[in-house]
Amino acid sequence: MTKREWSAGETDVLARAVVRAPSVHNIQPWRLELPDGEAVLFERADLSLPHHDPRGRDRTISCGAAVANLEIAARVLSLESRVRLLPDGPDADLVARLTVEGEHRPRETELHRYSAISRRRSYRRPFAGPVLSREDVARLVPEAGDEDVRVRPLNGPVEIDALADLLEYAGGVLKQDRGYQRELAIWTIRDERSRAHGAGVAGSASPPSSLPWAGLVRTQTALPHRQALADRLAEETVLLFATEADDRDAHVRIGLAMQRLWLAAVERGFVAAVQTHPLHLPEARRRFGEQLSLTGHPQLLMRVGRPSGVVPQSPRRHQNELLSRRE
Repeated sequence: MTKREWSAGETDVLARAVVRAPSVHNIQPWRLELPDGEAVLFERADLSLPHHDPRGRDRTISCGAAVANLEIAARVLSLESRVRLLPDGPDADLVARLTVEGEHRPRETELHRYSAISRRRSYRRPFAGPVLSREDVARLVPEAGDEDVRVRPLNGPVEIDALADLLEYAGGVLKQDRGYQRELAIWTIRDERSRAHGAGVAGSASPPSSLPWAGLVRTQTALPHRQALADRLAEETVLLFATEADDRDAHVRIGLAMQRLWLAAVERGFVAAVQTHPLHLPEARRRFGEQLSLTGHPQLLMRVGRPSGVVPQSPRRHQNELLSRRE
């Protein structure tokens, strides 16, 4: 079968979907190539966060999220495709290869998910309204769509106390970590009005009063008392993503599952924010897993709720930078 060429319009749809994927500190660590009939996503190892993400785990998770967006974009283009994760090849930074295999009439759900890509935000503020019901959570969890990724809500005093212990400990460590704080400051955008394109965390998306259990911990973040933290966590919906393995394949799959579930949440009118940095402290990650009697490795926390206001869109790299070839 002759491989189809990507039109300018199709290229635009695919690129827009990829650049809108969530990423650690919004560094957008990916590159996209579009040979005939294929879309190939690479991880940019040159974009590193040695203090926040010393092993590159979050960077790989971010690339998994970009693959999820790429899949949906291909479907709304009426294309049947197959995605291979970490396919064999000479490029160590190759994450996924999407191959067009025919035509596909997009379902209504897929069109809604594609629409959710542009509406998704990292919501690091207090939620509004009632907490998600058990039925809401039960409908969301399967949207992760990968049997190798386990997703479950943290419920009950034992699990909430374990989460409070994790966040209290990590908050104290990261608040005093000069290297981490310096790195976060470097990747924080303060001149948002003049930065229509680019990378980094928008200052307005994480104000000084940002909740310490909802996102980034800065030097000025006020850490609540342990019991107050546990009480607040008990009033929210927090999902834990875990895998049996802790290798690159597992991290890509976590990113895919995270983004699929996140877009499903947005489609239903919810908002969410993801946390990984507490799980980068080996001693905290190990203790958290033991407290939960968890088999496998905790990879990611996601809080889900109802919006209490509007969060601005974060800047994104220009599509030309995304599609540029390596020298």
